[in-house]
Amino acid sequence: MNRRNNFLYFLGMLSLFCFVVSCDKKRVFDEYKSVGKSWDKDSVVSFDLPKLDPKKQYNLFVNIRDNNDYPYNNLFLIVALEQPNKMTLVDTLEYQMANEDGSLLGYGFTDVKESKLVYKELMTFKPGSYKVHIRHAVRQTGKVVGVKKLDGITEVGFRIEN
Repeated sequence: MNRRNNFLYFLGMLSLFCFVVSCDKKRVFDEYKSVGKSWDKDSVVSFDLPKLDPKKQYNLFVNIRDNNDYPYNNLFLIVALEQPNKMTLVDTLEYQMANEDGSLLGYGFTDVKESKLVYKELMTFKPGSYKVHIRHAVRQTGKVVGVKKLDGITEVGFRIEN
């Protein structure tokens, strides 16, 4: 009977794994990097992208994991996409991170929320190596100097979907 229970447990775990993997059919690349309890303004989070099919179009996302220590409604990011032709596309982006009442947007059951932020849609890639560099550009209202330590951001991710 013990062998049978172990076998059933194994089948259950295998089924769960297959279910989780198959639910995310759009994912081509999905990686996170920790920035600790706060994101330093001089800290650049970088990702080496996989080789992508030049005949396909992809949607690109910046993923942010934050918690209730995040003190702002918005998040400003500078995203640089290094291309194989030595050109770099640089975008300054703004995302809403909280509701009017201050509660965080995003998904999650605890105080940690995950936000999937659209970066580029229907993008095609030429053959070669691509890198993405992300840094925050948050400033307090009326201040020129950026926020040195951005509390509440714990991880920064990058995702590519079919």
